[in-house]
Amino acid sequence: MRKILLLFILLCTISTLKAQELNCLITVNSEQINGSNKQVFSTLEQSLNEYVNQTKWTNRIVKTEERIDCAMTIIVTSRDANTFTATLQVQSTRPVFGSSYATPVLNLKDNDFTFKYNEFDPLIYNKNAFDSNLISTVVFYVHVILGLDGDTFKKFGGEASLKEAQNVMLQAQQSGLGAWQNVVGKQNRYLLIDNLLSPKLQKFRTVLYDYHRGALDNFSTNLNTAKQSLENTVLSLEGVYNQTVSNYLIRLFFDAKADEIVNVYSDNPKTRNATRMNQVLRKISPNNNSKWKNIE
Repeated sequence: MRKILLLFILLCTISTLKAQELNCLITVNSEQINGSNKQVFSTLEQSLNEYVNQTKWTNRIVKTEERIDCAMTIIVTSRDANTFTATLQVQSTRPVFGSSYATPVLNLKDNDFTFKYNEFDPLIYNKNAFDSNLISTVVFYVHVILGLDGDTFKKFGGEASLKEAQNVMLQAQQSGLGAWQNVVGKQNRYLLIDNLLSPKLQKFRTVLYDYHRGALDNFSTNLNTAKQSLENTVLSLEGVYNQTVSNYLIRLFFDAKADEIVNVYSDNPKTRNATRMNQVLRKISPNNNSKWKNIE
């Protein structure tokens, strides 16, 4: 009887693990904080990993191999009792069809991250109210990761997750913290989700789909056509660039994709509009001009 019970528990555990959507590595870096007692950071890191990876975030049935590989790196820069100031790096990838290559989808750095935490505080998210900037920020980026990943597989496939991220933002606005507010000229969490869900900027999300499903996923079957499709998709970002003032989405795209685009263009075959491609890239992403010079 005991063996049957243990087998039942094991099967339930495996079933639960298969239900989760994320394979997320969360790291809390406290190297900039003086003092020898840093147990609170280890506890926080473990708690966040368990919370993010053991929570079911959507209604989708997800196999273990379908979980999204992602990472969040919290670099704590100062501490005052239970109040912490940090930066947060958020990254995610998705597999490319017919290859072992994982393409970067998100590579974002959030420099405005403050939170309160006492060791062993339970991590509980209330979708109807703001309780903690720590948990709201993490949950916000979880849904952004899910939303952008969904958009790469199906046109506007991440809509539900992005709406969840928007709800996190709306509830968090009651905190008064600047990262959640509509601040002119500020590239923050508010602007990120506002731009992603803006009808005027829907083209950006179409680009995500066309770039991944129309181009990258076809490289293994038709290199020439796939490369030309990638070029056409990147060129279409000029329209997104012309629609915005802050160009946050353009920066978001190239922070993840700049190196990949250069690598694609470092090999044959040549494309029809390589010169035009170089011109557009220099216009819409001048911060990467040192990289674009490698595109012929």
